[in-house]
Amino acid sequence: MSERARGDLKKSDRSCIIEKRDAQRSKVKGKICGCPSNSTEEASNLRTLCATLHSRYANLACQLVLQDIACEWTAEKMSRTLAAALGGAAGAMTVLGLTVMFVYYCFLRNRSISKTSETNSSDSSIQAGQNIETAELHGTQCFTLEELNLATKNFDDINLIGYGLFGQVHKGLLQNGILVAIERRSSSPSPQFIEEVHYRSSICHRNLVSLLGYCQENDMQMLIYEYIPNGSVSTRLYGSIQSSSGKLEFKHRLSIALGAAKGEISRITSVSGMVHLHSLNPPLIHMNFSTVKVLVGEDLTPKVADAGVRSLLNRVDGAASCSRMSEDDPFLDPEVYESGRFSVKSDVYSFGVFLLELVTGRDAASDKSIIHQAQNYQDGSDISIPIDSRMGSNFSPEGMSSFVRLIAWCLNSQSEERPSMRFIELELCRIHEKELSLTTIMGEGTTTVTLGSQLFTS
Repeated sequence: MSERARGDLKKSDRSCIIEKRDAQRSKVKGKICGCPSNSTEEASNLRTLCATLHSRYANLACQLVLQDIACEWTAEKMSRTLAAALGGAAGAMTVLGLTVMFVYYCFLRNRSISKTSETNSSDSSIQAGQNIETAELHGTQCFTLEELNLATKNFDDINLIGYGLFGQVHKGLLQNGILVAIERRSSSPSPQFIEEVHYRSSICHRNLVSLLGYCQENDMQMLIYEYIPNGSVSTRLYGSIQSSSGKLEFKHRLSIALGAAKGEISRITSVSGMVHLHSLNPPLIHMNFSTVKVLVGEDLTPKVADAGVRSLLNRVDGAASCSRMSEDDPFLDPEVYESGRFSVKSDVYSFGVFLLELVTGRDAASDKSIIHQAQNYQDGSDISIPIDSRMGSNFSPEGMSSFVRLIAWCLNSQSEERPSMRFIELELCRIHEKELSLTTIMGEGTTTVTLGSQLFTS
């Protein structure tokens, strides 16, 4: 090669390097020379630049530079494609890994629950340990069989205070000095039982009997409630401890329905306890409301007991719990007995029977005719139901008619025609306030009798 040719080659090397730099500066969307498929104006300019390079430096050195530029573009494109692919793969692997971990966790949890429910150990210490561990997990108090035996003197009959839907009820004194009511039954261990107890113990209201905890040992299930000392309204109306300290006037019985105490009307009472249950989301249907279930606390505040126990039994025992429904139960909505389905309106029916017993002073189970008489009541007609003579005559015809009309509405044979518990609460307050105003006009003053002074004095 001549010296002139060698000089031209060196010049071409330098020029090609300069043009390579210019071409790299003219990249459009990551692409430079060698992209004839791109029809944009920028690509056309790049093709012109490539042609200029070829025409001006048509030699091996410049061609190598052009190839180097093309290789840089190809490598850059491949690098971006590979990075996107690797990023997508990494994301997919992360999702897949989390899914596998979640499925594995659910498998271990279900296997643990199955082992717990299948184990029927007679070792109370083992079951107590399992109960305590589960209680700590759910935040529900768990009692051991040993401490409950100690609290009740081994469930001596002397501490037997009644029978509930769940089972026998014993009074107990815990080591910390707290009185409790313990309802127990024979049943094998069940994780559903613990779940149901946890849910119900979280429902707190001053007019609901508090569920403090549970025990599940030695094929026994127990519910531990706060102890209510003054018995139920039923025992005071027609039971073994009927009041003998004066007549129970109409306004006093309205006070029982509303829970008036110490001369004041409290809207947060037996009816409001039911309102609270129905206001939950989803509503908690009592399914077993009756006069027996309205207890009276030390501060003379009515408390509704056994809220949702029937649904607990339905969950734990399944279809077997349906056998506990009796057609002879006057508080049971006839529609429920036919369909087997409870609703908030079936609770309203039960509450209507409760109001009926308040005004008649009679046990509806012993005299079902009063239910039919109340259902047949119509506005403007004479009151055909027997009014308890212990009420005296100190009430207004309008107030009594409104009260009986409300009862008839609650006992409507068509459940969709019954009022809500919220409406019942407001209507009872209206009737009570009207009766108090009439009493004031008649000159007897506005003092409302306390529950303890009239109804709940032994």
